[in-house]
Amino acid sequence: MNPLVSFLSLCFFLLALVPSNTTATSLPRSPSVPTTTTLGVTYTSSPPPSSTPSLPADRVLSALSSLNIHSLRLPNPDPNLIRSFAFTNTSLFLSIPNSLLPPLAANRSLAARWLYGHVLPFYPRSKISLISVGDDAVSQLSPFLLPAIRNVHLALRDLGIKKISVSTTFSFVNVITTPFPPSSGTFQEPLGDLLIKPLLQFLEDTNSSFLVNLYPYNLYRINSEIPLGFALFQEHPFNFRDDLITGVRYWNLFDMMVDAVVSALAVAGHENLPVIVAETGWPSTGGDPTEVDAKLEYAEMYIKGLVGHLRSGVGTPLRKEGVSQAYIFELIDKDIVKQGTRNWGILYANMSKKYHVEFSGCDEIAVERVLLMRVCLVWWLLVGFFLV
Repeated sequence: MNPLVSFLSLCFFLLALVPSNTTATSLPRSPSVPTTTTLGVTYTSSPPPSSTPSLPADRVLSALSSLNIHSLRLPNPDPNLIRSFAFTNTSLFLSIPNSLLPPLAANRSLAARWLYGHVLPFYPRSKISLISVGDDAVSQLSPFLLPAIRNVHLALRDLGIKKISVSTTFSFVNVITTPFPPSSGTFQEPLGDLLIKPLLQFLEDTNSSFLVNLYPYNLYRINSEIPLGFALFQEHPFNFRDDLITGVRYWNLFDMMVDAVVSALAVAGHENLPVIVAETGWPSTGGDPTEVDAKLEYAEMYIKGLVGHLRSGVGTPLRKEGVSQAYIFELIDKDIVKQGTRNWGILYANMSKKYHVEFSGCDEIAVERVLLMRVCLVWWLLVGFFLV
């Protein structure tokens, strides 16, 4: 056979091996391996007493497996559910309710008691990686927050556990002054000086992260100047906003909000502290008739855009590595929707899929396979050049 024909046949064969569903956006955008965000989801169980029973643990496990999601946030951690994740590859992010902050702040032994009920019987068989002490506790509970966090951290050390990080979760709208422009973001006062700055020092000293609930939907609702497509990761010619101070151009609202947090951390002297988005999402149904943009179509656009953006590894303009983790709110719709309740689930209440979204993105094996094919093609091109 003619050497040129043989060479071209081999090239076409190698090209055929490249997965046809692997797109440019799912591949690394630089020669180095991109830093992708760990993507997780929130499951809100119903602690007793509750009229809405929680799902059996095996159904939660099955749902995560079907979505190929390996990180789970539990705002109301049920010990039975934590136990069910033993010897799985799922990382668990637990939260301690706000009601426990005063006693935890007053007594380290009570912090140890909580750990004895929710951590010690299961760890490390269940991969508990993070504990949030409180959620948006910035009102009357703020004086108890840092003492409670310290007591939980010290109680973990007393038990010989050093690989579980301890932090707390804030709501973006309650702690950041403004997202416009992002470079002007600072922490609201007096909260910044009294609570957040001492907390940031604790987080840095203990190698923990700053946790924030970040909802472009809520910011879009209160600011009529934000285009809907900009909030939904839609790529249109005019879906951008410029930071006139830095000259940086933003193509989505999520990045603007993240960079406002990054700027606030920098002003407070902790610019390198990792950021975890503890909650984000878009409702598929609204709480009242005025929420015309809380619809299935837009929710799918947001989730699909978010997943694609986080999987791309491009980060944000002010933080190239992006957020270290992000948790979609939430896993499953409420079974009973009351008046004024939004639905945020990525699954319906009957556990069927709501969106056509690949949460796993392009897996590492597929990426390696494509890169290998490219290397082989370059090699055979060089060989063919000299042979022909």
